[in-house]
Amino acid sequence: MAWNSYNLDQAAHDLVLKYKGSDALNQGYKMRMTVSYGLERFWGEQFRLQNSDQTKAKYWRDTWQELVKIMATAGVNLPNDNVSANNTQQIKAMADKLWNFDQEQRKVAIAVLTQLTESMVWWTQRYK
Repeated sequence: MAWNSYNLDQAAHDLVLKYKGSDALNQGYKMRMTVSYGLERFWGEQFRLQNSDQTKAKYWRDTWQELVKIMATAGVNLPNDNVSANNTQQIKAMADKLWNFDQEQRKVAIAVLTQLTESMVWWTQRYK
């Protein structure tokens, strides 16, 4: 089995460049800290920010979408329903899917998200 980087560093770089010059850029540090609380909380943070700062919410959402793409490349289908911030039932259903996500795949996804956000922090420090 060959090692594959899945272009995590490039994905992180592109995310940071997209938000360079905005107040959202510092969210990378918060993202890195939030990983330890699990996929559900990481995914849900976009909704907390949606009413107060759309750019920050979009940065979180874009990072989640990037994780979903990376995991799909690795053969792991991370739950990713299209959810409205105002629809409590949709949010609950998606959170339930994440809470019931296969434990082995969850560990892999968290490891990948950890590395992705570590790279985002590194690139943030370079571009500030």
